[in-house]
Amino acid sequence: MPEGTSNSIVNLGDVSKPANTLIKKISNAVGGLLAPWQLTRVAKAEAEAAIIKAQGEIQVTDLHRRAMHRFVEEEARNQKNIEDTTAKALPQLNDASNPNAIEDDWITNFFEKSRIISDGEMQNLWSRVLAGEANKPGSYSKRTVNFLSDLDKIDAELFSKLCGFAWMAGVLLPLVFDPQADIYTKQKIDFTALNHLESIGLIKFDGLVGFTRTKLPKHFTFQYYGRTLVFEMPKHSDNQIDIGKALFSKTGLELAPICGSKPVDGFWEYVSDHWKQHLLKSKTEQVSAPATKP
Repeated sequence: MPEGTSNSIVNLGDVSKPANTLIKKISNAVGGLLAPWQLTRVAKAEAEAAIIKAQGEIQVTDLHRRAMHRFVEEEARNQKNIEDTTAKALPQLNDASNPNAIEDDWITNFFEKSRIISDGEMQNLWSRVLAGEANKPGSYSKRTVNFLSDLDKIDAELFSKLCGFAWMAGVLLPLVFDPQADIYTKQKIDFTALNHLESIGLIKFDGLVGFTRTKLPKHFTFQYYGRTLVFEMPKHSDNQIDIGKALFSKTGLELAPICGSKPVDGFWEYVSDHWKQHLLKSKTEQVSAPATKP
């Protein structure tokens, strides 16, 4: 490689201002790991320096060499994961993004947890968290980041399937009325799956009684991926309606909008039929919208 060049993702002349700011913020918080002027990875340079120092002071054994080689290779993999996750986050920044408002401790913790993630799909999820925090600082708690570090890919996929049943009603609600119904079980959402998602902290699940939305006005709306149901309740105020047997936890609420879920075929009709006695049919809309946000 010619002197003064680099394969780093960081080329400040080629990115937007918010991306530029995020790169600098990350570099400052994690010790310059993304600095564009670095020819070699910081970890490799430090490891080589340690070897040189050791050679000058003690006899370097084969054990030392193997340990340092492992360290260099491990840190190189971690560095690549950091850069890959950051690169995936940059295109998701919006013009109003404010990376400077992200706490340094949050960034340090984020990359301490995400640096070992090499799976492409899981990196996509991590990148959405990073971009979301830059777009709206405070969106993702350290607790959610720490939770994400322990989330298995299979659990992430199961949670994404559940989020395919989520409706927006001020907050996202995973509408699971009957876990034994085919529309849920075909997506692998059943009692076992719901109990598991509760056990790892993504939802609250009550398989017997379920949950109710209370103190509702006479008219209100729920949305499902751009399609709207308009409700007309019997009383002018203090109405209630059942909302199924599951609720998102705080962590679940933070992760649900970015989990990559898609609408489930037939679920609009299933829910419409379930709530048909409450609907103002003449004003219920069916407008197509992007399939990534309830």
